[in-house]
Amino acid sequence: MNRVIHPIEQESFRRLRARLDTSHFPPLTRAVVERVIHSAADLEYAGDLVMDEGALEKAHAALHAGAPVVVDVEMVAAGITRRETVCRLRDAVAGPGLTRSAHAVRLAYEQVGPGALWVIGCAPTALEELLTLDASPALVIGLPVGFVGAAESKAALRESGLPAVSNVSEKGGSAVAAAALNALLYTPLSHSEEKQ
Repeated sequence: MNRVIHPIEQESFRRLRARLDTSHFPPLTRAVVERVIHSAADLEYAGDLVMDEGALEKAHAALHAGAPVVVDVEMVAAGITRRETVCRLRDAVAGPGLTRSAHAVRLAYEQVGPGALWVIGCAPTALEELLTLDASPALVIGLPVGFVGAAESKAALRESGLPAVSNVSEKGGSAVAAAALNALLYTPLSHSEEKQ
């Protein structure tokens, strides 16, 4: 089913492209960059995001083949409207040396196993916990926000070698993490080689 794009969204992307030339990005990278910028009205993401087109292509195929999508918080899930997600935060409990968010990641991994797409937009400890597991993810969208641990957890994600979308700065959040996943969802398999 094709997604109907509202005229306000079309105009927003037109204005974004008038202010920032994204034509040099490969197709899926461009889709992610533009949708993240659109979600935050923050052009600085164009130079802050870090991703690899080859990893995005593999993740895009896995996503459209039905790979599970795991989110760290319900706010991320709320932003992903065209796909069911797994969020185990309500079932999680904090313990000594373990935040609720980290426990939720463990519970989610027990549920979905390897090959999922992980979308982390809130808790750096969720991203840190994911990096301790042998999760073999299709992709990790690691865009937690905050002054404590966010930039460090994203740096650790990049150093891990896992297929990932991250950013260098402390900014991020549920809306931008959901937007990055939506960029892949909204790009049909048949159009992944074309520019959006």
